[in-house]
Amino acid sequence: MSIRMAEGESSEEVHVPGEIDWQMLDKSKFFFLGAALFSGVSATLYPVVVLKTRQQVAQSQVSCISTAFSLIKGEGFRALYRGFGTSLMGTIPARALYMAALEVTKSNVGTATVRFGLAEPTASAVANAAAGLSAAMAAQLVWTPVDVVSQRLMVQGCCDSGSPKASAYRYINGIDAFRKILSNDGLRGLYRGFGISILTYAPSNAVWWASYSVAQRMVWGGVGYYLYKGNDNAANSALRPDTRTMMAVQGVSAAVAGGMSALITMPLDTIKTRLQVLDGDENGRRGPSIMQTVRSLVREGGWMACYRGLGPRWASMSMSATTMITTYEFLKRLSAKNQEVLT
Repeated sequence: MSIRMAEGESSEEVHVPGEIDWQMLDKSKFFFLGAALFSGVSATLYPVVVLKTRQQVAQSQVSCISTAFSLIKGEGFRALYRGFGTSLMGTIPARALYMAALEVTKSNVGTATVRFGLAEPTASAVANAAAGLSAAMAAQLVWTPVDVVSQRLMVQGCCDSGSPKASAYRYINGIDAFRKILSNDGLRGLYRGFGISILTYAPSNAVWWASYSVAQRMVWGGVGYYLYKGNDNAANSALRPDTRTMMAVQGVSAAVAGGMSALITMPLDTIKTRLQVLDGDENGRRGPSIMQTVRSLVREGGWMACYRGLGPRWASMSMSATTMITTYEFLKRLSAKNQEVLT
């Protein structure tokens, strides 16, 4: 990819190494290294997810810091990683599905949009949006049951401090939770919130990947201008940014896209979390409906209750997006069959 800018009469260009598509990857290396790298990322960010989930099921607005101190004081530091084993076991197959769907869709849609005559920036944004949409839908087939189990473990023990009707069952571990949910609610219980998860994550991923594509071009334009401004010999030539510059641009672009996605989809995420971890009192063992959940939230704190946990989620999605995209791009370069494509 090359980013061009016009300044005076010179033709300035920043040369960025081309996109590594699905056909260029060593698949076994891609999935093996991906599982290892993303497991590390998940471990780093997991405590923030626990705090976000606790805030979303609380009946009143409590700050992230207060939630953290209360959790650690009452249950110890280990509570910040409650349900992590279950989450990690689900992360590996879910990530594998996500990455495969992402790369296959991006490659095929990208080729198709170029054939239709779309300009390269537009084709890239469309391909990224379609890839994000299909990747999120594929991953949710695995991730929704894992999310239900891990979130039940995350909020276990917090119902005494003001959470509404959290599950009455006590779980020893993820396997015990899985068995009890399946026994009492059937397969439907494990897929509680699946529809709204798709409504939350599929558009969010589409917006994120499209925004990332656009943001990256804008940031590269600014970086290119800065590089040329400080280099008198750069006119009418192409500059090749180093690895650190590339990672910095990718990280900033990802953080911007992640923050916007968090803000747009926060109400849906709060409703999804409530559906997955709380028991209903009007439908017996069936969980509350979406409308019942929304009415409950509005009664507790007005429409702003839908934004409980926004701080941790904004931080989590921004940090996750930054680490994810830099890790993902690094993974793709490590997994490329022909290392000459990197230059």
